[in-house]
Amino acid sequence: MDELKLAGDGTVDAGAGDGFLRIAAATPQIRVGDVKGNAEAILACVRRAADEGVRVLVLPELCLTGYTCADLFHDRALLRACENALAWLLDKTSTVPVFFTVGMPYSNDAGVYNCAACCCAGQLLGMSVKSHLPNYREFYEGRWFSPAPSGPCYTTRPIAHRSVPFGAGLVYRCIDEGCSDVVIGVEICEDLWVPNPPSTAMALEGGATAILNLSASDEVIGKSAYRRDLVRGQSARLYCAYAYANAGEGESTTDLVFAGENLIAENGSLLARTELFTRDMAVADVDLDMLVAERRRSNTWARPAGEPAMHREVAFSFGGAGGMLAPAMSTGEGFMSCTFAVDDDGTRPTPEQVAEMGLVPANVYPIMRSALDASRVAPRTPFVPAGETARAERCETIFNLQAAGLKTRLAHTFTKHAVIGLSGGLDSTLALLVTVRAFDALGLPRSGIHAVSMPGFGTTSRTKSNAERLAEHLGVDFRTITIGEAVSRHFADIGHDPSVTDVTYENAQARERTQILMDLSNEVGGFVIGTGDLSELALGWATYNADHMSMYGVNAGVPKTLVRHLVAYAADVFGGETATTLRDVLATPVSPELLPPTGDGQIAQCTEELVGPYELHDFFLYHMMRHGFAPGKIYRMACRAFAKPEGEGAPAYAPATILYWLRTFYRRFFAQQFKRSCLPDGPKVGSVSVSPRGDWRMPSDASAALWLEEIDSLSA
Repeated sequence: MDELKLAGDGTVDAGAGDGFLRIAAATPQIRVGDVKGNAEAILACVRRAADEGVRVLVLPELCLTGYTCADLFHDRALLRACENALAWLLDKTSTVPVFFTVGMPYSNDAGVYNCAACCCAGQLLGMSVKSHLPNYREFYEGRWFSPAPSGPCYTTRPIAHRSVPFGAGLVYRCIDEGCSDVVIGVEICEDLWVPNPPSTAMALEGGATAILNLSASDEVIGKSAYRRDLVRGQSARLYCAYAYANAGEGESTTDLVFAGENLIAENGSLLARTELFTRDMAVADVDLDMLVAERRRSNTWARPAGEPAMHREVAFSFGGAGGMLAPAMSTGEGFMSCTFAVDDDGTRPTPEQVAEMGLVPANVYPIMRSALDASRVAPRTPFVPAGETARAERCETIFNLQAAGLKTRLAHTFTKHAVIGLSGGLDSTLALLVTVRAFDALGLPRSGIHAVSMPGFGTTSRTKSNAERLAEHLGVDFRTITIGEAVSRHFADIGHDPSVTDVTYENAQARERTQILMDLSNEVGGFVIGTGDLSELALGWATYNADHMSMYGVNAGVPKTLVRHLVAYAADVFGGETATTLRDVLATPVSPELLPPTGDGQIAQCTEELVGPYELHDFFLYHMMRHGFAPGKIYRMACRAFAKPEGEGAPAYAPATILYWLRTFYRRFFAQQFKRSCLPDGPKVGSVSVSPRGDWRMPSDASAALWLEEIDSLSA
């Protein structure tokens, strides 16, 4: 992509450590038994992948011969041809920094095995062997192949003049600098379909972040959807990337048809998929940084403490280090952990040692990609699903979650009254809609909902009238209590000059409103419904012990970008005059309305001009809290996401603007933790929450210096 410019500051930092790895799954066109021709087709796939910046490529099961060779798999000429073809492929790819698999039969001792030859930069790294051989219905692999040996071993006959690790469960770990998260596991077809796939141990014990599956899965009605579910599900369970390459055109159609569907999934999401019968290459940039962060966060994902590991590791370099020569083994409780390494003492070579071997330095090739170079662009609004149907379903679910939480609290406290400060803005509107739904679910009369308008020095006629109309449409009790006189008396009490419209001027109004709501809730025997949303809580955009406080905060888990969609959804559900009022609320600028209106009666204080655009802050919030990304990566992702305007006039943001508000976000997030440390109860509705009793526990006096220092370095 074109360079993203910072005004006066050069270019955006490339961010090589952003953790994106380009993976591909491809189906070469083959002919059954034509080993030489198939090797040429495989080489073409590898070269095409390299041209597209792919660093890891998976090809189908037994693609060097064809899966449908049947009894020919025992033919010595075919087996010898495969070894020669693999040596030829290694020679032809000696300068190609791509980790790729070649599906082939291989005879080790007396058995013939269904193998994945794992290759990189001219090196044969290992032979991963299929463990589970289907021998039911249309499959007869038990007739031709032996299952993987149970223990670690080497190939008995050298391939390309070397013996390599051989067996199931091999894990290939990259030793290049900055690539510690590149750990690859390989399984073959049926291995995924069994109750306990080998990839589970590869991920849990070996740390594999990317699983490659060489497959020859024939096509029948309904199988494609099931296959996609398997791949997505395994990637979700293991917090990994899963690339699946399927056999296709060229396989024998005597009894079966192979459609060549290639898939790449990441943590339960399908990133790339080829259409059936196309032989296309599926390519995706998987976010290993995110996957590792998910594993760190989940303490139930790791192998249970005290349970011995059983995996075998092969170290490799995209610059050519591989083909490990000596195993280092340690045993415990009958299990064996094995690391195959270049050095004679069994330790992994360092990048410096790799360089001393005369191999190509890893930094010659861009292995891990920056967010600026990745093919995927993060959604501008990560809290909001794409597509009207998905958004409507999400909105209905969230409304139900919010209402269910409030309904339970009302029933538990035997409360039949609720008090809401209704300003005519988005958040209080959503809180009222949720409260109405909860009262309806309990069979309580809506007259028990007391909506209170408390006009102050900055209240405009637009918001006040919208609040009154909405209460009337929904059939709730509505009253107006003006706060100007009470606040003025308070100013006199503390000696504050009302002409000085500072933070005291603003917060005194907010606290007067909260006092009214709390006292009114005592009078009617109810409790105060909080209106503040997740975005405001993250930024600390709330007056401490004022709108910061309530007896149940129904919006505490809903970010501002999603609040808009919830109110819009409600407008569609209600229709009529209620919808008209709700849409005018949506069109009103977000404001606390604490400063006097302009001369023409318009809102003088726009929140997003003061704290920044909420769509940026919600983007920052999601990726910081959900994935634990560093500021630099979030910044580069935002530069891509907001580089161009989006629908409905959503603006683009220059990198300098993004950087400015990113710094504001981190500064406020750290400085305002004390407000979040004593939040009232409220329901979690999504994957991000700032509740001090749940998802986010942070010292109120934690320093932001580390994060701000990284942000400041981005503009250098």
